[in-house]
Amino acid sequence: MLNPLQLQTLQTVLRTGSFADAARELGYTGSAVSQQISALERATQTQLFERGAHGVSPTAMAVFVAERANQVLGQLRTLEDDIVLRQSGVIGQIRVGCFPTAAERLLPAALSRFRYTHPAVAVHLDEGEPGELFDLLEACELDVAVIYRYGAVPHRLPREFDSELLIREGLYLLVPDGHPRLRSGETIGLEDLRDDAWITSRVGTAGASALRRLCARADFAPAITHRSNNYDVIHGLVRAGLGIAVVPELGRRQTDGVRCLRVDGEHAYREVLALRSRALADGAWKGVLAALGSATAALGSPSHTEPVVLVPGELTTP
Repeated sequence: MLNPLQLQTLQTVLRTGSFADAARELGYTGSAVSQQISALERATQTQLFERGAHGVSPTAMAVFVAERANQVLGQLRTLEDDIVLRQSGVIGQIRVGCFPTAAERLLPAALSRFRYTHPAVAVHLDEGEPGELFDLLEACELDVAVIYRYGAVPHRLPREFDSELLIREGLYLLVPDGHPRLRSGETIGLEDLRDDAWITSRVGTAGASALRRLCARADFAPAITHRSNNYDVIHGLVRAGLGIAVVPELGRRQTDGVRCLRVDGEHAYREVLALRSRALADGAWKGVLAALGSATAALGSPSHTEPVVLVPGELTTP
């Protein structure tokens, strides 16, 4: 395989007219230039210069090789530039994984901003729950994963991934209009809801575990009557009077017939985080974080005009 450095030296010799002048321009010794040209002659198996007492003269083959080298060296310079651009996040592609609620509430605005600031970067989106996204990151099938974890369900992030906190969401109790605990308009204790029917996410999910643990702090186990991972379904069930539910801020909807009560307690929150594969360049990672940060800021701060539900006691695991 031809050596790009030797091709560049050949071009410089042709342009300057001598090994000595080429050496001065390139910062080499005359001997080093001569050695590079000799090595290129061996590689091409042809003579590139006629050597005489008063200097060197290029052969027709030297001119031919130098002209063809222009294209090759140009492509290499383009590759070098593209490597720098990719490292800085200006070009390339990013594979993003996200849990469904954030994909609905955050990703449209975030990806729109990212496309505006990084028009030459292609973004591919996939949905999944945190456990699924961890597996895809480990398999290098994702570059960024947007995941969540509940304060009531401690969960350590894999050390091999960099992470950035995007939001710490509050939790909200959804109750139908006319619920007896709404009549007083005062602070409600979670223990006051022990006799209600409850709606939560599927068995084994962090949301279901968080509800169970928060209720354990109020010394009762919630009576689960319905399960769904779709917050629109949960709002509909609450509106129909089939139970009450706890949802994170991103899961809130303006729904007629449903009231939202802020849940207040040490572990009554959910964190939304972005995780980065180590294969993702710093520039691209910073661009994604900036876009996600802009999208989260656009959500604004929720108003807390509704009654508050207090979670008492220390966190226990039932």
